Amino acid sequence: MSSLALVTGASSGIGAAFAQRLAAEGYDLIIVGRRRERLEALALPGVNVQVVCADLSTDEGIDEVAELCADQPLTMLVNNAGVAHYMPMAQLPANKALELVHVKAVAPTMLTRAALPGMIDRGVGTIINVSGMIAFAGPAPTTQMPRRAVYAATLAHTVALSQTLNAELEGTGVTVHVVCPGVVATEFHEVQGMDLSAVPRMSPADVVTAALAGIELGEVVIAPGVEDYSLIEAVFGADLAAFAGQSPQLASRYRAG
Repeated sequence: MSSLALVTGASSGIGAAFAQRLAAEGYDLIIVGRRRERLEALALPGVNVQVVCADLSTDEGIDEVAELCADQPLTMLVNNAGVAHYMPMAQLPANKALELVHVKAVAPTMLTRAALPGMIDRGVGTIINVSGMIAFAGPAPTTQMPRRAVYAATLAHTVALSQTLNAELEGTGVTVHVVCPGVVATEFHEVQGMDLSAVPRMSPADVVTAALAGIELGEVVIAPGVEDYSLIEAVFGADLAAFAGQSPQLASRYRAG
């Protein structure tokens, strides 16, 4: 039986690179995006490809793709779709905030929820969520990084969702992974009117290489540009230490006088 992968945001950048790599590895594909002509122009020879034009910023688009996730025997789901709304929350229009939360938080959640029962029944499945290193940038001072609270929050949501869900699925044959690249050479920043041509950037193909290699290594959080993986382990070790360090007693620093 052929392996089948569904990739969102497949019309360009990391999503297109995932589609091309998976096709080269023999996966049949369901490729999802807003731009049908871009999807149809992808060179994916030798495999069966279903093109789905859907807008994951809408409930209708999410429902359409979720139905495919539930009905098709997916081996892999790649939640990659994104939108480039970089700006402080006070300056972020309500419609753009809603679009960002739908595409980066609601859609991956609902597509994954739809795909899981079938994957669990079949005893095999891989879910890859594309986040970013900005998920770890919350403590950064304004002088270090421009603020983009809603965008950063959706990426952090993706990391926590992936880690917790992977633990929930232990022993089922289904694994969940989150890929956290830094700056990648895609159209993403150009949409924002940002010229990063002089900034060193990772290629989408390298992000995909890291994702697939990280899965083989058993990494849940895959950081393509972080050479010392102990830095990633230290972040989550500190999280667990703080979680274990709680008590029902009020901490002394919060007690009056």
